[in-house]
Amino acid sequence: MNEATAHLLFDTVERLEKNIMVRECPALAVVEGTSKLVLSDYDYLRDSAAAVAFETRAADKAREIEVVRWVFAVPQVWLFTPPRTVAVRAVSNHPLREGEQEAITWMSFDREDGVDYGRVAYARRPSGEPVFEEPEIFEVGIRPRETMPGFLLLRRCLEE
Repeated sequence: MNEATAHLLFDTVERLEKNIMVRECPALAVVEGTSKLVLSDYDYLRDSAAAVAFETRAADKAREIEVVRWVFAVPQVWLFTPPRTVAVRAVSNHPLREGEQEAITWMSFDREDGVDYGRVAYARRPSGEPVFEEPEIFEVGIRPRETMPGFLLLRRCLEE
């Protein structure tokens, strides 16, 4: 990941962390091109139609500003199951179950540097205040499913 995309990742994660601190969980798309836009959607995790609508809007805006790079991030609950499978679900006010962890799932795209995936894990203090780890970039080869946050945005940007 180049320096400009890393800077955008940290900016996006910081914005989302501030939202999570006040118990808001929007999806964020921060896109840079001829200008910088911050797009958010609170319904993203509600259902697949809302997710598709937001990523489509983000892709349209990305084209408008001749996007060079973007970061897409959304808070989710990760469930780790043997042997090495990860499932995700929307965040909620319910307590986490065995094997679950809250995390910001993110995808970045840079026209020159390519695509990176990762997460920012976090845990909650007894008061409910989240404590965030540093962004983690997946170093192993992964194959994201079409339902991964940012996948439709990526596909639309690559169509150009």
